[in-house]
Amino acid sequence: MEYYLWIKAFHIMSVISWMAMLFYLPRLFVYHAEHRENKGFVEVVKIQEHKLYYFIGVPAFWASLLSGGTMIALNPSMFHSGLWLHIKLTAALLLVLYHFSLRKFLIAFKEDRCTKSGKFFRIYNEVPTILMIIIVIMAVVKPI
Repeated sequence: MEYYLWIKAFHIMSVISWMAMLFYLPRLFVYHAEHRENKGFVEVVKIQEHKLYYFIGVPAFWASLLSGGTMIALNPSMFHSGLWLHIKLTAALLLVLYHFSLRKFLIAFKEDRCTKSGKFFRIYNEVPTILMIIIVIMAVVKPI
């Protein structure tokens, strides 16, 4: 347990990096969807989308999951500390599903077959914010 706080610090840093991708990639999708006719712009955005997802998002995703799983493995009694952890983990699971949905859209944009609008991605971009609010409240306040 002497390394627990170091693992927790690493987990927080990993989650911040992962959330940066989850927040920004849908914003790039907005620009991509709204400027489909501008081929030069689209080619630059495709590169940004790819690098953001694979070079920042994927490593941060795995670091978040592995460090979070390690914290639970080191302190499984957390499961008996209230409903807060179950809600937090459910919201985290929804973020994982959101992460993979972004990959689906990334591939569709790469292949020029995504038909979703910029408005769709503006709304879709709110999902990680809502989940992040739930996760932070559950982890810090532990109201239940």
